[in-house]
Amino acid sequence: MNQKLNKDFIIKLSKKKNEPEWMRDFRLKSYEEFLKQEQPTFGPILNVPFDDLLYYKKTENKKDKWEDVNEKTYQTFCKLGVVDAENKYLDGVSNQLESEVVYHKNKTDKDIIFMSTDEALQEYPELFKKYFNTLVNYQENKYTALNGAVWSGGSFIYIPPYTKLDRPLQSYFRIDTAKLGQFERTIIIVDEGAELSYIEGCTARMNAKVSLHAGVVEIFVGKNAKCRYSTIQNWSTDVYNLVTKRAIVEENGLMEWVDGNIGSGITMKYPSCILKGDYAKGNCISIAYAKEGQILDAGAKMIHLGKYTKSNIINKSLASDGGISNYRGTTKITPTAIGSFATVKCDTIILDNQSKSETFPKNIVLNNSSTLEHEASVSKLSAEKMFYLNSKGLSEERAKELLIMGFIDDFKKELPMEYAVELNRLLKE
Repeated sequence: MNQKLNKDFIIKLSKKKNEPEWMRDFRLKSYEEFLKQEQPTFGPILNVPFDDLLYYKKTENKKDKWEDVNEKTYQTFCKLGVVDAENKYLDGVSNQLESEVVYHKNKTDKDIIFMSTDEALQEYPELFKKYFNTLVNYQENKYTALNGAVWSGGSFIYIPPYTKLDRPLQSYFRIDTAKLGQFERTIIIVDEGAELSYIEGCTARMNAKVSLHAGVVEIFVGKNAKCRYSTIQNWSTDVYNLVTKRAIVEENGLMEWVDGNIGSGITMKYPSCILKGDYAKGNCISIAYAKEGQILDAGAKMIHLGKYTKSNIINKSLASDGGISNYRGTTKITPTAIGSFATVKCDTIILDNQSKSETFPKNIVLNNSSTLEHEASVSKLSAEKMFYLNSKGLSEERAKELLIMGFIDDFKKELPMEYAVELNRLLKE
């Protein structure tokens, strides 16, 4: 299929996916919006080579048994630890390679919907249309418009009322092809009184050619429901990671983002909660560790609409070897959100004289009965602590490793066990 991004390509993509007319029209509208939109006016300068990207690549049809998956694909996911994690820790998995899901397994006997977003459009068209593009609108920015035009893959999850899974569901996104654009679309609905823990992993092969990951995530948390979304992003440094993630939380619901950013050349990602219902709660705990050649511009957004809502943002940033790790966030308590409470805590460690870190908080309180607290600290790796550890016989590298692990301990505690182990491995590397 011709890969040049134009109307003809989009029409052919929609036809290939056997989509209804309304989705084809939506893609075309999104493409027109993409052409109009400028690059973001904040954060890192983006030079995405749109004319050079591959906008769609399918490697094989989806399977539900590993023995039926292409051997090379199987070995890739084995080396990533995905196959082992499925057997030990998870109630269901969805693994995407390039533009399509290649392996999917729902292991729980609970009455849930868990499938690729492409399949959900075909099998649950009314439910899909009810939620699609309602929380993250295609017109928001250049990359939501691009996702709307060429989205492919991603996970669609519906957890019925009062249903609680014993173990997490996981999706894993992998890019192996140089110059690929990956544009998954994820929709999660956690209905009244239900609970979900969802894990997302992201990696890419280093190709020395720029690739783009521009996903969109929409999460709907019902009354008295809970959702936890954990991510470890370890893209290669030739990937632009430009993602829009947002949740809306009804009365007494809880949304938790656990967000780890280790890889990519440039990341712009700010998981958001709209606390719509009274007593709704939103938490985001995140780390970003930028090394040579990386700019990680990450953070969170909390918008309080309901009464007596609560939010908590904890951000840990590290920068070494000339990397740039920034926090950018917004907390807004609106006039209707009386009696609300919000906290923001940003801690940064800079590991050398070449690295940088900046904080760009936007904190707004628009009623007199609410409280917002903000705390921030920036420091260099403690020479005193390093000297103490060295005096106990630890090498400089081992001492640095221990101090970094201690710094991010709050974040690690929030991760599922197997992801905490993976994070330790990545940081040691």
